[in-house]
Amino acid sequence: MCPNCEDFIRTFVLLGQLALYAETFGSDQDFADVVGGALAVSLPEPPPGLFPPGYNPTDGPEYPGEGWTP
Repeated sequence: MCPNCEDFIRTFVLLGQLALYAETFGSDQDFADVVGGALAVSLPEPPPGLFPPGYNPTDGPEYPGEGWTP
């Protein structure tokens, strides 16, 4: 197993659990926002093989407001 796989999986699971917590009645939204941002930034590089060969997350369709020049 790659050296960062366990960290990636653990952080990904924590993000999922935080998302569930944020949707519960009475949850602290400020806490969820701060911790969610910190967890997302701390994600290590995805493990090899998670994405298909040649995958580029910046490729894809233009979204409204992108690519427009006056």
